[in-house]
Amino acid sequence: MKRKPAVAGQFYSSDASELSEEVGAYIKPGIKKERAIGVLSPHAGLMYSGQVAGAVFSRIEFPETFVIISPNHTGLGSSVSIMTSGEWQMPTGDLTIDEKLAVKIAELCGAADADPSGKAHLMEHSIEVQLPFILHLSKNVRIVPITLMTDSIETFRTLGEAIADAVKDCGYPVTIVASSDMSHYEEETVARSKDKKAIDMILALNPEGLYNTVKREGISMCGYGPATTMLYAANRLGARKAELIKYMTSGDVNRDYSQVVGYAGMIIK
Repeated sequence: MKRKPAVAGQFYSSDASELSEEVGAYIKPGIKKERAIGVLSPHAGLMYSGQVAGAVFSRIEFPETFVIISPNHTGLGSSVSIMTSGEWQMPTGDLTIDEKLAVKIAELCGAADADPSGKAHLMEHSIEVQLPFILHLSKNVRIVPITLMTDSIETFRTLGEAIADAVKDCGYPVTIVASSDMSHYEEETVARSKDKKAIDMILALNPEGLYNTVKREGISMCGYGPATTMLYAANRLGARKAELIKYMTSGDVNRDYSQVVGYAGMIIK
């Protein structure tokens, strides 16, 4: 199955040359790259969150495969949907799914549904928006797309451990991407205060702390599930440190600070 872009022309340019130029403006050349077990990257329109996503992908050594975990905004598919075969088409190139790794994760995670048809991913934007950055820096990586429509921390733990165990066995470098924006439509100072609490839990490599903080503080972080899952996987893979690469809000772009969305870029290593 070839998945066609769902939000080209909306979240990013549908023209290949324009998109390449757009992404190139956010990529930081000459930065020392480091191995990353996991990353947190936002998924808004590139004009809003591109600076943050670009800063993250500029900093990491590219693996052979990215496992990309997103929240499910569309309601299609099941609670955990793993697209296990096919290609994702983008204006600047195509990305092939790492079928062996995807199937292994689905087998190890009892809560996951293998989704070779890609139904859950057809209209979902939050993995797609990561791909222009990946393709700008490498045409030779594969992906495993996973989208989550559940609130269960037990599912996040089970999936994270399944990802880690599959990665351990695959024999090649893999980086886990948690796709998430931070607070939504809060006043600037409130958003920054709430987001710091969530970011601090990620810096502490504390998946339970992140989950509980988001719930307790009412933080409208859409991808707390992917981020929690990524932390469970990263810890099982031996993570020792997390770093905040860049944080900003939509107010930094449009100068409207009354209702902002927060964007954080982080690396787990």
